[in-house]
Amino acid sequence: MAMSDFSAAQVAIAGEALIDLIARPDGAFEPCLGGAVYNLSRAISRQGVSTTYLNPFASDRFGRALVSQIQADGVRLAHPQPVAQATSLAVVSLNEQGHPDYAFYREGVADRQVSAEGLNADCAALPDLQCVCTGGLALDARDASVYLPWLVAQRAAGRRVAVDANLRPSVMPDLRAYQVHVQQVLAQADLVKVSDEDLAHLEVPGATPLLQAEALMGRMNADWLALTLGERGAWLLERDGRRWFAREGAPLDVIDTVGAGDSFFAGLLSSLLRHGPGWAQSRGLGDAAAAQALRHAVACASLCVQQRGCVPPSWQQAQDWALAHPAVMVPR
Repeated sequence: MAMSDFSAAQVAIAGEALIDLIARPDGAFEPCLGGAVYNLSRAISRQGVSTTYLNPFASDRFGRALVSQIQADGVRLAHPQPVAQATSLAVVSLNEQGHPDYAFYREGVADRQVSAEGLNADCAALPDLQCVCTGGLALDARDASVYLPWLVAQRAAGRRVAVDANLRPSVMPDLRAYQVHVQQVLAQADLVKVSDEDLAHLEVPGATPLLQAEALMGRMNADWLALTLGERGAWLLERDGRRWFAREGAPLDVIDTVGAGDSFFAGLLSSLLRHGPGWAQSRGLGDAAAAQALRHAVACASLCVQQRGCVPPSWQQAQDWALAHPAVMVPR
């Protein structure tokens, strides 16, 4: 796909934007800009895709900081005017491996001041819109009247749907309702990303994460499913049975994993978008293009984990990393 055509591609993203209060060894908390969908918006834009974020921000100090960063990364705001509600907060503790554990404070907050009707109206105002994305806390069953009907309407309008499950079961009051709702949302997607932990939380049957991913794909309409395994790499599955695997060929100097999955998904989606509207159709990509898309996504995650917080790479940075660091690649 020509770069001029790629630059015209538009993605609209809806979901949480919040402040991560990250616990430090001295007991203090460091505020960092975050939220899986907010990070995904920044990461996709930094890959060179025209990106619109659909949720509003607060007028408080945290909200202003979130707006400043996302706009610096080139993301267009559907609602640049702030709302009266406060910014969402997440208290984050990191374990010895750098993996985050979250507690959220999200009642009556700015990013939840959305409706399905409003999201659809925002998307209708984007004439070149090709794809809509969500995931993370937007999959909360308590917001089922917002994001699910929006995705249904966007799919009916011919837009591609991409969903990063990125589950947070520990903060959901009704785990069963959450599992059911997540699978209802995933059923609307053309592209799904899950981690091995997501599959465990969804209680998908299978002796290995790959078998679980294949079982989950059998329940959905998606043509593509990406399975991330942390430092053990990632799989890309297509509905027709083709499979690709990639992981870094050498260990990384991991600082933390905040934003790694968001960077991975941004890299994968941006790679697929470069191949035009046919990417979401079965056999829409050849084997080499699919493998390259997966390698690019892994490179994006690798660059992110070597920095503190979510610092998504540009397209060229990820391309350069992949070229300089041979990966373990397995087609199947």
